[in-house]
Amino acid sequence: MTNAETTEQAAAVAEQGAHVAPENAPSKKGASRKKNAPKAKKTAKGAKPGKVATAAKKTTKSAAPRAESKGAKILDMIRRAKGATLAEIMKATEWQAHSVRGFISTAQKKHDLKIESSKNDAGDRVYTIAK
Repeated sequence: MTNAETTEQAAAVAEQGAHVAPENAPSKKGASRKKNAPKAKKTAKGAKPGKVATAAKKTTKSAAPRAESKGAKILDMIRRAKGATLAEIMKATEWQAHSVRGFISTAQKKHDLKIESSKNDAGDRVYTIAK
């Protein structure tokens, strides 16, 4: 093969076009987020797009629990003159001790109460509301 023949052959191939991928192929996938990047906030069902749902306003500190709730039972028991033991509250609510203690701690802050804790002669923990 001579130089002239090679040049003619290369020209013929160039006219047809090379069988290579285009430089910038169109992307079929959307952009992916970076690894461990925070996710976007989702809107509530039926909400208008572009609007972020706002949290409901907090109620006042003195809001009383529902009358039939376990929390109301505990507060009623603690309001008695002799108070209520941890065992009595656990039996009335069917809660474990750590749940009762957690509720009492939260109730002090939420309902603006001063709840005192002491031990009786038998060694049981007794909760009363200070006056």
